[in-house]
Amino acid sequence: MQALPQLIANGLVAGSMYSLAAIGYAMVYSILKFPNFANGSLAMIGAYLTFVMFTQLGMNVVIALILSMLISALLGVLLDRVAYRPLRARRAPKINVLITAMAASFTLDGMVLLLMGAEYHRFAFPVVRGVRLGTIFITPVQIICIVVSVVLMLALHFLLTRTTIGKSIRAVADNPELAAINGLNSENVISVVFALGSILAAVAGTLIGMDTVLSPTMGFAITIRGFAACVLGGLGSINGAILGSIIMGMGENLGVWFLAGGDARWKIAFAYLIMMLILLFRPAGILGKKGEARVF
Repeated sequence: MQALPQLIANGLVAGSMYSLAAIGYAMVYSILKFPNFANGSLAMIGAYLTFVMFTQLGMNVVIALILSMLISALLGVLLDRVAYRPLRARRAPKINVLITAMAASFTLDGMVLLLMGAEYHRFAFPVVRGVRLGTIFITPVQIICIVVSVVLMLALHFLLTRTTIGKSIRAVADNPELAAINGLNSENVISVVFALGSILAAVAGTLIGMDTVLSPTMGFAITIRGFAACVLGGLGSINGAILGSIIMGMGENLGVWFLAGGDARWKIAFAYLIMMLILLFRPAGILGKKGEARVF
Protein backbone atom coordinates (compact mmCIF):
# COMPACT_ATOMS: atom_id res chain seq x y z
CA MET A 1 0.00 0.00 0.00
CA GLN A 2 3.01 2.31 0.24
CA ALA A 3 2.93 2.68 -3.53
CA LEU A 4 -0.73 3.80 -3.57
CA PRO A 5 -0.08 7.60 -3.43
CA GLN A 6 2.43 7.33 -6.27
CA LEU A 7 -0.01 5.26 -8.34
CA ILE A 8 -2.76 7.81 -7.77
CA ALA A 9 -0.42 10.62 -8.85
CA ASN A 10 0.56 8.67 -11.97
CA GLY A 11 -3.12 8.06 -12.70
CA LEU A 12 -3.90 11.77 -12.45
CA VAL A 13 -1.05 12.62 -14.82
CA ALA A 14 -2.22 10.03 -17.36
CA GLY A 15 -5.87 11.03 -16.96
CA SER A 16 -5.11 14.71 -17.51
CA MET A 17 -3.44 13.91 -20.82
CA TYR A 18 -6.14 11.46 -21.95
CA SER A 19 -8.83 14.02 -21.14
CA LEU A 20 -7.69 16.44 -23.83
CA ALA A 21 -8.05 13.76 -26.51
CA ALA A 22 -11.35 12.53 -25.05
CA ILE A 23 -12.83 16.05 -25.09
CA GLY A 24 -12.23 16.16 -28.86
CA TYR A 25 -14.27 12.98 -29.29
CA ALA A 26 -17.03 14.32 -27.05
CA MET A 27 -17.30 17.64 -28.88
CA VAL A 28 -17.56 16.06 -32.33
CA TYR A 29 -20.00 13.41 -31.12
CA SER A 30 -22.22 15.97 -29.40
CA ILE A 31 -22.91 17.60 -32.78
CA LEU A 32 -22.43 14.93 -35.46
CA LYS A 33 -23.26 11.81 -33.42
CA PHE A 34 -20.31 9.80 -34.68
CA PRO A 35 -16.84 9.11 -33.19
CA ASN A 36 -14.03 10.84 -35.09
CA PHE A 37 -11.49 8.03 -34.95
CA ALA A 38 -8.96 10.22 -36.78
CA ASN A 39 -8.62 12.37 -33.65
CA GLY A 40 -5.86 10.14 -32.24
CA SER A 41 -3.91 10.42 -35.49
CA LEU A 42 -4.21 14.21 -35.33
CA ALA A 43 -2.80 14.01 -31.80
CA MET A 44 0.14 11.98 -33.10
CA ILE A 45 0.75 14.44 -35.96
CA GLY A 46 0.63 17.34 -33.50
CA ALA A 47 3.23 15.61 -31.34
CA TYR A 48 5.55 15.04 -34.31
CA LEU A 49 5.12 18.62 -35.51
CA THR A 50 6.16 19.92 -32.09
CA PHE A 51 9.07 17.47 -32.01
CA VAL A 52 10.39 18.42 -35.46
CA MET A 53 10.14 22.16 -34.85
CA PHE A 54 11.74 21.87 -31.41
CA THR A 55 14.53 19.37 -31.98
CA GLN A 56 15.32 19.82 -35.68
CA LEU A 57 14.43 23.45 -36.38
CA GLY A 58 15.63 24.73 -33.01
CA MET A 59 12.45 26.56 -32.05
CA ASN A 60 11.42 27.29 -28.49
CA VAL A 61 9.22 24.43 -27.29
CA VAL A 62 6.32 26.75 -26.45
CA ILE A 63 6.41 28.38 -29.89
CA ALA A 64 6.71 24.94 -31.50
CA LEU A 65 3.64 23.74 -29.59
CA ILE A 66 1.60 26.81 -30.53
CA LEU A 67 2.47 26.36 -34.23
CA SER A 68 1.65 22.67 -33.94
CA MET A 69 -1.76 23.56 -32.48
CA LEU A 70 -2.49 25.94 -35.34
CA ILE A 71 -1.41 23.48 -38.03
CA SER A 72 -3.40 20.69 -36.38
CA ALA A 73 -6.48 22.94 -36.29
CA LEU A 74 -6.15 23.51 -40.05
CA LEU A 75 -5.71 19.77 -40.62
CA GLY A 76 -8.81 19.02 -38.55
CA VAL A 77 -10.91 21.50 -40.53
CA LEU A 78 -9.48 20.18 -43.82
CA LEU A 79 -10.28 16.61 -42.76
CA ASP A 80 -13.88 17.58 -42.10
CA ARG A 81 -14.20 19.46 -45.39
CA VAL A 82 -12.67 16.68 -47.51
CA ALA A 83 -13.81 13.49 -45.77
CA TYR A 84 -16.93 14.18 -43.69
CA ARG A 85 -18.81 17.13 -45.14
CA PRO A 86 -19.52 15.45 -48.52
CA LEU A 87 -21.03 12.50 -46.64
CA ARG A 88 -23.19 14.84 -44.54
CA ALA A 89 -24.37 16.58 -47.70
CA ARG A 90 -25.50 13.22 -49.10
CA ARG A 91 -26.98 12.23 -45.72
CA ALA A 92 -24.87 9.07 -45.80
CA PRO A 93 -25.41 6.47 -43.04
CA LYS A 94 -23.32 6.98 -39.91
CA ILE A 95 -21.49 3.71 -40.55
CA ASN A 96 -20.12 5.20 -43.79
CA VAL A 97 -18.79 8.19 -41.89
CA LEU A 98 -17.25 5.89 -39.28
CA ILE A 99 -15.45 3.86 -41.96
CA THR A 100 -14.23 7.09 -43.55
CA ALA A 101 -12.86 8.25 -40.20
CA MET A 102 -10.97 4.98 -39.77
CA ALA A 103 -9.60 5.25 -43.33
CA ALA A 104 -8.46 8.82 -42.65
CA SER A 105 -6.75 7.67 -39.45
CA PHE A 106 -4.86 4.88 -41.23
CA THR A 107 -3.85 7.30 -44.01
CA LEU A 108 -2.45 9.88 -41.57
CA ASP A 109 -0.62 7.17 -39.62
CA GLY A 110 0.92 5.83 -42.82
CA MET A 111 2.08 9.28 -43.92
CA VAL A 112 3.89 9.86 -40.62
CA LEU A 113 5.43 6.38 -40.80
CA LEU A 114 6.81 7.12 -44.28
CA LEU A 115 8.15 10.55 -43.32
CA MET A 116 9.53 9.85 -39.84
CA GLY A 117 10.27 6.12 -39.88
CA ALA A 118 9.21 3.44 -37.41
CA GLU A 119 11.80 4.15 -34.71
CA TYR A 120 10.99 5.85 -31.43
CA HIS A 121 11.84 9.51 -30.88
CA ARG A 122 12.33 11.45 -27.66
CA PHE A 123 12.24 15.13 -26.86
CA ALA A 124 15.78 16.28 -26.07
CA PHE A 125 15.04 17.87 -22.72
CA PRO A 126 17.86 18.34 -20.22
CA VAL A 127 17.82 16.01 -17.23
CA VAL A 128 16.20 17.82 -14.28
CA ARG A 129 15.70 16.49 -10.77
CA GLY A 130 12.10 15.63 -10.00
CA VAL A 131 10.00 16.88 -7.09
CA ARG A 132 9.30 14.69 -4.05
CA LEU A 133 6.15 15.34 -2.05
CA GLY A 134 6.18 12.87 0.81
CA THR A 135 6.08 9.45 -0.83
CA ILE A 136 5.10 10.89 -4.22
CA PHE A 137 7.76 11.55 -6.86
CA ILE A 138 6.77 13.64 -9.87
CA THR A 139 8.88 14.92 -12.75
CA PRO A 140 8.83 18.50 -14.06
CA VAL A 141 7.35 17.23 -17.35
CA GLN A 142 4.48 15.58 -15.47
CA ILE A 143 3.82 18.79 -13.56
CA ILE A 144 3.71 20.65 -16.89
CA CYS A 145 1.29 18.03 -18.26
CA ILE A 146 -1.15 18.53 -15.40
CA VAL A 147 -0.92 22.33 -15.43
CA VAL A 148 -1.34 22.64 -19.20
CA SER A 149 -4.28 20.20 -19.21
CA VAL A 150 -6.08 22.02 -16.40
CA VAL A 151 -5.50 25.44 -17.99
CA LEU A 152 -6.83 24.26 -21.36
CA MET A 153 -9.89 22.63 -19.79
CA LEU A 154 -10.69 25.83 -17.88
CA ALA A 155 -10.19 27.88 -21.06
CA LEU A 156 -12.51 25.55 -22.97
CA HIS A 157 -15.14 25.82 -20.21
CA PHE A 158 -14.95 29.61 -20.43
CA LEU A 159 -15.21 29.48 -24.24
CA LEU A 160 -18.27 27.23 -24.19
CA THR A 161 -20.14 29.06 -21.45
CA ARG A 162 -19.18 32.73 -21.80
CA THR A 163 -18.56 33.39 -25.50
CA THR A 164 -20.79 33.70 -28.54
CA ILE A 165 -19.09 30.86 -30.42
CA GLY A 166 -19.41 28.64 -27.37
CA LYS A 167 -23.12 29.31 -27.13
CA SER A 168 -23.41 28.58 -30.85
CA ILE A 169 -21.67 25.23 -30.37
CA ARG A 170 -24.01 24.30 -27.53
CA ALA A 171 -27.04 25.42 -29.54
CA VAL A 172 -26.12 23.28 -32.57
CA ALA A 173 -25.34 20.32 -30.30
CA ASP A 174 -28.69 20.61 -28.49
CA ASN A 175 -30.92 21.14 -31.54
CA PRO A 176 -29.37 21.62 -35.01
CA GLU A 177 -32.71 22.35 -36.69
CA LEU A 178 -33.71 25.04 -34.20
CA ALA A 179 -30.22 26.54 -34.39
CA ALA A 180 -30.53 26.76 -38.20
CA ILE A 181 -33.93 28.45 -37.90
CA ASN A 182 -32.31 31.07 -35.66
CA GLY A 183 -29.73 31.82 -38.33
CA LEU A 184 -26.75 29.76 -37.15
CA ASN A 185 -24.59 28.25 -39.89
CA SER A 186 -24.08 24.71 -38.59
CA GLU A 187 -21.24 23.97 -41.02
CA ASN A 188 -19.21 26.91 -39.70
CA VAL A 189 -19.85 25.75 -36.14
CA ILE A 190 -18.77 22.21 -37.04
CA SER A 191 -15.53 23.59 -38.50
CA VAL A 192 -14.85 25.40 -35.23
CA VAL A 193 -15.52 22.19 -33.29
CA PHE A 194 -13.06 20.24 -35.44
CA ALA A 195 -10.47 23.00 -35.02
CA LEU A 196 -10.86 23.02 -31.23
CA GLY A 197 -10.80 19.23 -31.02
CA SER A 198 -7.66 19.09 -33.17
CA ILE A 199 -5.93 21.73 -31.03
CA LEU A 200 -6.63 19.75 -27.87
CA ALA A 201 -5.53 16.55 -29.60
CA ALA A 202 -2.23 18.14 -30.66
CA VAL A 203 -1.54 19.23 -27.08
CA ALA A 204 -2.48 15.77 -25.76
CA GLY A 205 -0.17 14.05 -28.23
CA THR A 206 2.69 16.43 -27.45
CA LEU A 207 2.32 15.99 -23.69
CA ILE A 208 2.18 12.20 -24.01
CA GLY A 209 5.25 12.32 -26.26
CA MET A 210 7.12 14.47 -23.75
CA ASP A 211 6.27 12.12 -20.90
CA THR A 212 7.02 8.92 -22.85
CA VAL A 213 8.20 8.56 -26.46
CA LEU A 214 6.98 9.35 -29.96
CA SER A 215 6.07 6.58 -32.38
CA PRO A 216 3.87 6.29 -35.49
CA THR A 217 1.57 3.91 -33.57
CA MET A 218 0.91 6.31 -30.68
CA GLY A 219 -2.10 7.72 -32.52
CA PHE A 220 -3.88 4.37 -32.32
CA ALA A 221 -3.15 4.12 -28.59
CA ILE A 222 -4.51 7.65 -28.05
CA THR A 223 -7.60 6.75 -30.08
CA ILE A 224 -8.25 3.70 -27.93
CA ARG A 225 -7.84 5.51 -24.64
CA GLY A 226 -9.55 8.73 -25.69
CA PHE A 227 -12.62 7.05 -27.14
CA ALA A 228 -12.83 4.56 -24.27
CA ALA A 229 -12.72 7.43 -21.77
CA CYS A 230 -15.40 9.27 -23.75
CA VAL A 231 -17.67 6.21 -23.75
CA LEU A 232 -16.97 5.59 -20.08
CA GLY A 233 -17.91 9.12 -19.06
CA GLY A 234 -20.82 9.41 -21.49
CA LEU A 235 -20.77 10.06 -25.24
CA GLY A 236 -21.18 13.73 -26.03
CA SER A 237 -20.47 14.90 -22.47
CA ILE A 238 -17.31 16.98 -22.00
CA ASN A 239 -17.46 16.61 -18.21
CA GLY A 240 -17.99 12.89 -18.72
CA ALA A 241 -14.94 12.72 -21.00
CA ILE A 242 -12.80 14.33 -18.29
CA LEU A 243 -14.18 12.05 -15.57
CA GLY A 244 -13.79 8.98 -17.78
CA SER A 245 -10.18 9.94 -18.53
CA ILE A 246 -9.31 10.25 -14.83
CA ILE A 247 -10.91 6.86 -14.12
CA MET A 248 -9.06 5.41 -17.10
CA GLY A 249 -5.70 6.73 -15.90
CA MET A 250 -6.31 5.49 -12.36
CA GLY A 251 -7.54 2.11 -13.53
CA GLU A 252 -4.52 1.53 -15.73
CA ASN A 253 -1.98 2.32 -13.04
CA LEU A 254 -3.72 0.62 -10.11
CA GLY A 255 -4.68 -2.45 -12.14
CA VAL A 256 -1.20 -2.94 -13.57
CA TRP A 257 0.44 -2.61 -10.14
CA PHE A 258 -1.89 -4.74 -8.03
CA LEU A 259 -3.12 -7.31 -10.56
CA ALA A 260 -0.40 -7.59 -13.21
CA GLY A 261 2.79 -7.29 -11.21
CA GLY A 262 3.70 -3.93 -12.73
CA ASP A 263 3.63 -5.19 -16.34
CA ALA A 264 2.71 -2.08 -18.34
CA ARG A 265 1.60 -4.17 -21.31
CA TRP A 266 -1.67 -4.81 -19.44
CA LYS A 267 -2.59 -1.13 -19.16
CA ILE A 268 -5.07 -1.03 -22.01
CA ALA A 269 -6.64 -4.32 -20.90
CA PHE A 270 -7.42 -2.94 -17.44
CA ALA A 271 -8.74 0.30 -18.90
CA TYR A 272 -11.20 -1.62 -21.07
CA LEU A 273 -12.14 -3.92 -18.21
CA ILE A 274 -13.21 -0.91 -16.14
CA MET A 275 -15.16 0.48 -19.08
CA MET A 276 -16.99 -2.79 -19.68
CA LEU A 277 -17.90 -3.19 -16.01
CA ILE A 278 -19.38 0.30 -15.79
CA LEU A 279 -21.23 0.02 -19.10
CA LEU A 280 -22.81 -3.25 -17.97
CA PHE A 281 -24.70 -1.27 -15.33
CA ARG A 282 -24.92 2.11 -17.10
CA PRO A 283 -24.80 1.71 -20.90
CA ALA A 284 -24.91 5.46 -21.56
CA GLY A 285 -21.82 6.06 -19.42
CA ILE A 286 -21.43 7.76 -16.07
CA LEU A 287 -22.72 11.20 -17.11
CA GLY A 288 -24.26 10.30 -20.46
CA LYS A 289 -27.91 10.59 -21.40
CA LYS A 290 -29.92 7.44 -21.92
CA GLY A 291 -30.56 8.26 -25.56
CA GLU A 292 -26.82 8.45 -26.29
CA ALA A 293 -26.25 4.76 -25.52
CA ARG A 294 -26.66 3.90 -29.20
CA VAL A 295 -23.92 5.10 -31.52
CA PHE A 296 -25.81 4.40 -34.74
